[in-house]
Amino acid sequence: MTRTAWSDTGDGPVVVLLHAFPCNHRMWDAQVSGFVEDGWRVLVPDLPGFGASPLPDGEPALSAAVDLIVADLLELGIDRLVVAGLSVGGYLVMEWLRRYPEMLAGVALCDTKATADAPDARSGRLAMAESVLVDPARTGVILRERMLGGIVGATTHGERPDVLVQVEAWMDAVPAQTVAWYQQAMAARPDSLTTLAECEIPSLVLWGDEDTMSDDAEQRRMLEALPDVRDAKVPRAGHLSAIENPGEVTKRLVSFAAEVRRTGNDG
Repeated sequence: MTRTAWSDTGDGPVVVLLHAFPCNHRMWDAQVSGFVEDGWRVLVPDLPGFGASPLPDGEPALSAAVDLIVADLLELGIDRLVVAGLSVGGYLVMEWLRRYPEMLAGVALCDTKATADAPDARSGRLAMAESVLVDPARTGVILRERMLGGIVGATTHGERPDVLVQVEAWMDAVPAQTVAWYQQAMAARPDSLTTLAECEIPSLVLWGDEDTMSDDAEQRRMLEALPDVRDAKVPRAGHLSAIENPGEVTKRLVSFAAEVRRTGNDG
């Protein structure tokens, strides 16, 4: 029995989609439909601690979340796949590349970055963790105050009230312990540029053109590090590009996965 809660849709070669903080698997709904129509089996977890998935045991570490996800997939008989991750999902993809690279046929890194946190960013994460643990009832308020302004782009703030409502609902739903765990784990993550430089499989770097949390400079660092890379800059989207411009993100991800499939290495 798997430890993590999964959405499992479609038939064919497998693609796994890893959502952003503080969302859940529903962030990828539009992309799931696109992949299924193109002949893929799509597995999307609630990351450990989100939705119906419990947090890992032990100290906060992104490796613990990856270990749970991989163990579940192996239990399901899946040992070869394409994976896409957005924001913290991208950090998990890079950890996956470090720990279990033989499983991956292609990777998509969406609205994320490969560098470790600078000291001020690390301090901010740890402060957020402390804030929600001190006052768990205000977790949603704290997330809105500290993240809502930057987690989506200017176009979404001005023209997509439904997206803002959904993001606020996710912020209200995530437990304080999960917020603290992921902030501490992300603060401790290593630089991954060397990992990307050693990546021998096809890769895609995708980001919203209004993303201020993982900006163009961070995307260039990943593009320069990856040996076999394509890029996709999504218009009128910020850090949560998958829900801000879902049609464009779906098109780009499905096209990339189809390219991987044509190589015959997707399992």
